[in-house]
Amino acid sequence: MIKIKFGTDGWRAIIADDFTLENVKRVAYATALWLKDNFENPSALVGCDPRFAGPMFADATTCVLASQGIKVHRAENLFVSTPMISLGTVRTGSSAGIIITASHNPPAYNGYKIKAFYGGPATPDDIEKVESQIPDTIDLQLKTVADYVTEGLVEYINLEDMYVEHAEKSFDIAAIRDSGLQWAYDAMYGAGQNVMRRLFPDITFLHADYNPGFDGQAPEPIQRNLQEFEQLIKLSEGEIASGLVTDGDADRIGLYDADGNFVDSHHILLLLIHYMYKVKGERGEVYSTFSCTSKIQKLCDAYGLNNTVTKIGFKYICDLIVNSGKQFMVGGEESGGIAVNGHIPERDGVWIGLMIWEFMAKSGRSLKELVQEIYDVVGKFAVERYDLHVTEEKKQEIISNCKSGKYQSFGNLKVDRTEDLDGFKFFFENESWVMVRPSGTEPVLRVYAEAPTTAESFKILDTVKADLLK
Repeated sequence: MIKIKFGTDGWRAIIADDFTLENVKRVAYATALWLKDNFENPSALVGCDPRFAGPMFADATTCVLASQGIKVHRAENLFVSTPMISLGTVRTGSSAGIIITASHNPPAYNGYKIKAFYGGPATPDDIEKVESQIPDTIDLQLKTVADYVTEGLVEYINLEDMYVEHAEKSFDIAAIRDSGLQWAYDAMYGAGQNVMRRLFPDITFLHADYNPGFDGQAPEPIQRNLQEFEQLIKLSEGEIASGLVTDGDADRIGLYDADGNFVDSHHILLLLIHYMYKVKGERGEVYSTFSCTSKIQKLCDAYGLNNTVTKIGFKYICDLIVNSGKQFMVGGEESGGIAVNGHIPERDGVWIGLMIWEFMAKSGRSLKELVQEIYDVVGKFAVERYDLHVTEEKKQEIISNCKSGKYQSFGNLKVDRTEDLDGFKFFFENESWVMVRPSGTEPVLRVYAEAPTTAESFKILDTVKADLLK
């Protein structure tokens, strides 16, 4: 029997290989034990995104929990996003939320995420408690979901209605709809599609139907996966003001301007800080991960805001939101996961997209003009990344060199200072830097670079790559 180990955000495995009904039941049983150990009257919210076999795995999870006397709120919707589960966990007062999803991973995968009662990722300590109680085998006499409904242990709930109502109360949806601007949304066949159809039935949709195999592509909203959407926007010749993209479980965002230029998470975080501080008059803490642009600190300094840099992983941001005792404003990571005050301590691609669209609609300015407002304060910049596939031996050699201080320069780039919060960040002149960070699960080195232009960022990456690999 395989040993099941949760990663950064949940357990993920290949369907019918390790992600099987029996193994899901093992994890669900351990979740039930953890819930009973830690809550007086434990309850759970369970749902799934549209990934292959999601309803079957969600029903199995529901039945295992109910068999242990745990009250289960079962999402009745097929297109359930991770943020919908997190919001629903808070609204139903559930002890935990569970969503069957592999997020942005390739179609062959499925997964199991646990959300805490506060509507964000469960803590590493709680995940460890679940892991430690996963049995080697499982032999439960389970009834059907319908039987547990009759017994009052399972109750169906409409998370789509809940989320749409929350969005309509939180945003000026009418201003976005009536702005005269045309919008586009690429669902990547993921869980955000139904709420977006309800909120904006008349916009342009792409990949917004049921395709549990995601047409063979990983539903990750990065530029190389979005060429069809990018061309759609470019061919509109400026008619489409902005394009929004979300991943398989709709917690990550991608964004395009009217020219079909990809707007990355670094720029989105800066736009949110600018909008919330300058326009909405909000104040609070800003949290950003170690791989984010240094311009966040520069903008916070200009606005008198405190920016705390965390290790890489949204769980570190969530921990500060929930436990710091400070007023929170914006927090996010380079990979597209962003949270804002007024919602849940959770990444939400749809929610962040609505904020940017509302900013555009109410300001009357294009996305390119809003980005320029940011540049007027902090200067232009571009962050790019290489993933270097190297042997484990070479990876360890490079990391050892980083630790020992061997790299005082790369080519003609002199290192002014270094930081090692989570990986190794080497700073150069002109506010440029490069960061080297090993993958924890693969023989891969992730190398990030920031410079005033895209060309300069890639030049830094090429220079550093040559030195690392020689």
